[in-house]
Amino acid sequence: METLRGSLLMVLAMAAFALEDMFIKSAAQSLPVGVILVIFGSGGMVIFAGVARALGQPLWHRGFCTRAMAWRSLSEVAGRLCYTLAIALTPLSSASAILQATPLVVAAGAVVFFGETVGWRRWMAILAGFVGVLIILRPGLSGFEPASLFAVAGTLGFAGRDLATRAAPKDMHNSQLGLLGFAMLVVAGAIVLGWTGLDEMQAVDLPPHVWLDLLGATLIGVLAYMALTGAMRLGEISVVAPFRYTRLVFAMVLGVLVFGERPDALTLLGSAVIVGSGVFTLIRSRRA
Repeated sequence: METLRGSLLMVLAMAAFALEDMFIKSAAQSLPVGVILVIFGSGGMVIFAGVARALGQPLWHRGFCTRAMAWRSLSEVAGRLCYTLAIALTPLSSASAILQATPLVVAAGAVVFFGETVGWRRWMAILAGFVGVLIILRPGLSGFEPASLFAVAGTLGFAGRDLATRAAPKDMHNSQLGLLGFAMLVVAGAIVLGWTGLDEMQAVDLPPHVWLDLLGATLIGVLAYMALTGAMRLGEISVVAPFRYTRLVFAMVLGVLVFGERPDALTLLGSAVIVGSGVFTLIRSRRA
């Protein structure tokens, strides 16, 4: 039952994350990435702090200082920073397709860190998933986009975050995890601003739709984060994680309808390989 609940929460999280990506990509047309991350992270912190206090939870948990949470925070910064750059600089559909390798990395990490059993067939599926990523990246070919490597780095960061979430202290509430996670977005934004210059933080006259994009990203992002955190703390990781592939469907639909993107044949082929390997991993997990 917990694995089923975790799987349903994962699907909800992926739908919400796809919407969050849409809002962030729209805002990135008018705002620098560093500013977006600082505003987005600050808004999420306020919401999660309010939820924690409403539930009687302290804003600080002693578990924040553990090795697992330190690793989670570093992975959060790397994942969010790199993936936000990816969706700002590359088509939403291709960035989301590359991100679908995350559950394959998580499944491999579950073996190393949590002792879950993965047979040779599932290892082959994981390898096939990475081949799918290479098809989308097409390194060495004329269609290669260097900025797509940000999506690869984001994938590794998110995998580290998800694995560390599993190791979070049992008495740490999801609202506290969310507060810590969104604080790391502010850190990621500060890193970008430190690199590009603090003048980007100067007040600018933005049209109302940009503020609506930021508000939408924050509200939907909080929902997505709560659902993802709940999913990663329920059931078997190698079963729940493959449901991240639903994000690709949501992202491609939004990319076509909102941004007028047209994924090419290699992107569709690579996406099919990645999703197919993930579905096979799911089937093997259920049989096991």
